[in-house]
Amino acid sequence: MNNKRTIKLNVPFITRLEGEGALELSAQGDTIEKLHLKIFEPPRLFEKFLEGKSYKDVPDLNARICGICPMAYQLTSIQAIERLFGIKLPKQLVQLRRLMNLGEWIQSHALHIHFLAAPDFLGFDSAIHMAKQHPEILQRGMRLQETGNALMALLGGRSVHPVGLQVGGFGRLPERKRWDTVRTLVDNALPDAKSLIAWTTTLELPDYSHKFIWVSLKHSKQYPINGGKIAASNGLNLTYNSYDKHFHEHQVPHSTAFYSLLNGQDYLVGPLARLNNNYRILPSAIKKYVESLGIRFPNQNMFTSIQARAIEIYFSLYEARKILDKGCPMEAPYVPVTPKAGTSCFCTEAPRGMIYHRYQLDEEGRVIRCTIIPPTSQNQARIEQDLKYSVKKFGLNHSDQTLKFFCEKVIRNYDPCISCSTHFLDFKILRS
Repeated sequence: MNNKRTIKLNVPFITRLEGEGALELSAQGDTIEKLHLKIFEPPRLFEKFLEGKSYKDVPDLNARICGICPMAYQLTSIQAIERLFGIKLPKQLVQLRRLMNLGEWIQSHALHIHFLAAPDFLGFDSAIHMAKQHPEILQRGMRLQETGNALMALLGGRSVHPVGLQVGGFGRLPERKRWDTVRTLVDNALPDAKSLIAWTTTLELPDYSHKFIWVSLKHSKQYPINGGKIAASNGLNLTYNSYDKHFHEHQVPHSTAFYSLLNGQDYLVGPLARLNNNYRILPSAIKKYVESLGIRFPNQNMFTSIQARAIEIYFSLYEARKILDKGCPMEAPYVPVTPKAGTSCFCTEAPRGMIYHRYQLDEEGRVIRCTIIPPTSQNQARIEQDLKYSVKKFGLNHSDQTLKFFCEKVIRNYDPCISCSTHFLDFKILRS
């Protein structure tokens, strides 16, 4: 290797991501001088245009933050507001919301694994090219995604930007016939999901394990989606109210999205973080199957994220069937709502990781101000640090094209949803 080699790698558009991002890498010999993941989505300003809106409108507006995981944004805002209003839902309605969440995890993970990540591990530059030789892979992905979409539409009315959720419950509950149809879809999808986990063990997964902090919700009794404490691998165990005392966003010159740090350190959110924190409370049948395949959690190899997503798909279907087996609900779809002034926050787990919402409402339930922090913005600093470590281990002596593909592969482990950016950089103007 020529130690004096200068590398200037500019990737103007990283493929197979949700949204648009770029990568800039400069190196001299074995030293990486600059590595920036550039986010340049236009400002979407969701937090600002929610101001003045009624609590009734907040869920439908928040669904527009993301077309892949709209429910996570809806339910995080709904539960923050219900917490402020002192609303406690009947257990059955809580379970129905969880059913929708499970559907969102299934469809999002299935999309990522089969259409965005699989080409990386099988040596194709796109899912379209991969389909010519491996049509069965994409067919399985579409079947699983269809099942997830059906679960979301069952209670949301539709799978993209669902409209069934509201503060206090649901607009209406599903018909028995539709309930039974979705239950059949779930039953038929379980073998696909089980075989998917086994399929991930046939892939050659690189191992660039290194120390980092992971963060997710953690619950003592159930795999967390809409509840639990905020748990970090460094021992922190926080309530939602403590979030802004430990997590802080900051601006970097090369990105239009904020970066987030936990007490000054980068951290990981997402399926690998969730499994690392909550593996022990998975159903014993799932753990037994996973361990029979030689898969182990916790670990710090980001390339096992594809296995984490596969396991969460299987778990989601497994739990969805349990809820569906209880039969179509017949009770009232919502509870009474009385607005109240104050401030409240909440966290849930979107497919890509933990979401934080904070709302200040007036006495009529109108939004005075709010904060929405998506999982991708929390992962951005971690992605950059992972790239710096992994690229150096991989070796800077590779061609620019090989380095480009490797960097994209590392980034896609995180399944970043860049379009979910909700706020923009600070803007100051000085006039003389």
